[in-house]
Amino acid sequence: MMMMRKSKGLSDKHHKIMDLLHEYTQKEGYPPSIREICERTGITSTSVVNYYLNQLEEWGYIERDRRISRGLRIAPEHLGDGFQSTLKSATAAINNSIQTTVETAANALNDFMHIQIIGRIGASLPIPTPASDFGLYDFESGIDVARSLLPAKKTEGLFALEVDGTSMIDAMVNDGDIVIMRPVDNNSEVKNGEMVAIWLPEKDEATLKYFYKEKDGYRLQPANPTMAPIMIKGSERLEIRGKVVMVIRKVNEQVM
Repeated sequence: MMMMRKSKGLSDKHHKIMDLLHEYTQKEGYPPSIREICERTGITSTSVVNYYLNQLEEWGYIERDRRISRGLRIAPEHLGDGFQSTLKSATAAINNSIQTTVETAANALNDFMHIQIIGRIGASLPIPTPASDFGLYDFESGIDVARSLLPAKKTEGLFALEVDGTSMIDAMVNDGDIVIMRPVDNNSEVKNGEMVAIWLPEKDEATLKYFYKEKDGYRLQPANPTMAPIMIKGSERLEIRGKVVMVIRKVNEQVM
């Protein structure tokens, strides 16, 4: 791996990202995605990677095309010796890749629906999460699902959550799986026994459970015999954010 010369004003994280852009583009013929930068540099958040990329762009070290997911390139004046030819090859590869992607996407446009993964949902104990967005992921976090597998009606507004925990394991929902959700505007839309994403405002926590309305409150029932239900008093606030309409398994991306 060829390391970049240290530049005044750049932190170690900046240099790690620049080095990775050099190495990855030279090896693969195209730049890494934001999530790959996250994984390769040890930065835990894609939003933090975006922060560094925005700074590098502002300072003229990189150029970005936000219309595509891999629209990153190092500015020519900041390329080391030997990288000019790599840049030309990479640019040609990117252009070919874009053209192929556009053609493929155009052909498949009516066959697939892109659903945004907006965060993680607890399937064990509830997990803390911002009330408004379940801990919003970056724009690249999404999944393409064949429209033929989705419910015939009301596909507008569908969103996805990544499952954290094993409380719904007997319902074939495992840790790391993706659940496709239909948004719920009012708790009255949900029937007893439906699997839902529930936000508990007073605790600022969210969880995935079977929902039951009872005489004195609510029962959030796990699908795991080793775990007890979560009992919510009728006086406590509870908001149902979505119903599960599909589960996409983590292993081999099998759809259940």
